[in-house]
Amino acid sequence: MNLSFFSQNGYQVIPHFIKNETCSQLITRALQWVKSLPVDQVSIFSTENQTADSYFLESGRSIRLFFEEEAAKNPECLQVDKERMVNKIGHALHDLDPVFRSFSRSNSIKSLALQLGFQIPVPVQSMVILKQPWVGGEVRPHQDSSFLYTQPPSCIGLWWALQDATVDNGCLWVLEGSHKCAIHKRMRRTPDGKSIYFYEENPKDCDYTVLDNYKPIECEAGSLILLHGGWYLVFKYSVTRVTEYPIALWHFSCKNKSSQSRHAYSLHLLEGKDSVWSPDNWLQPSHLPFEPL
Repeated sequence: MNLSFFSQNGYQVIPHFIKNETCSQLITRALQWVKSLPVDQVSIFSTENQTADSYFLESGRSIRLFFEEEAAKNPECLQVDKERMVNKIGHALHDLDPVFRSFSRSNSIKSLALQLGFQIPVPVQSMVILKQPWVGGEVRPHQDSSFLYTQPPSCIGLWWALQDATVDNGCLWVLEGSHKCAIHKRMRRTPDGKSIYFYEENPKDCDYTVLDNYKPIECEAGSLILLHGGWYLVFKYSVTRVTEYPIALWHFSCKNKSSQSRHAYSLHLLEGKDSVWSPDNWLQPSHLPFEPL
């Protein structure tokens, strides 16, 4: 791990962090969830037109399936090809599924978090993202702290390629150095806790809308990509520049336009010692408190 590169650019690729065997085990377990859960509610995942219902809001501390936008256009696909229509499984795999819990709380991940400067690393959200051939949808440019906000900011994203990730099948793209930009907006729960809305926190101080400025991060299966989600510790310990506002890296992924799937697993950590989870975040601990690594 190159902490200096991470501090300067807002991301870091660590090749071969996990073995191909582990990638296969995680994919197999994810597909078992897809096969076992009935299609009793079509909940569509979209980073551009996000809505909230009880199914989504309760997924923060449970395990739920979310379908491609294509499923809304052609609901009959769910009956004949459900496996190709699942986009995401989230958001408490790291707590509730024994396979993902064992992986997410391994000594190697805890050691990595401590190297990064966390004192009490706490996993708060996990997702399997299934980008199926031809139908795997895009994830629009975003900053992780828009959805997982603490005061002071302390989010970091860990993103594992469970299969080779390329430009053709929907690899991550990052706006290098944009972790020095303010958090543009936040997704908040309404006061009654039954819905969400977006609130603009800061004026746009970098042009995240120009996709040509982003850099593709192609990587082999087993690689880990660290994503700066608003992590003040990096600046506290490694960079002289001081900011007075939350900051986070802009990143996105394109639609899968190839015949090869691009499956991934992501885990988000926060600092449990001196940061406070926002009470208006969409994801709330409720009946299942956050558990440190």
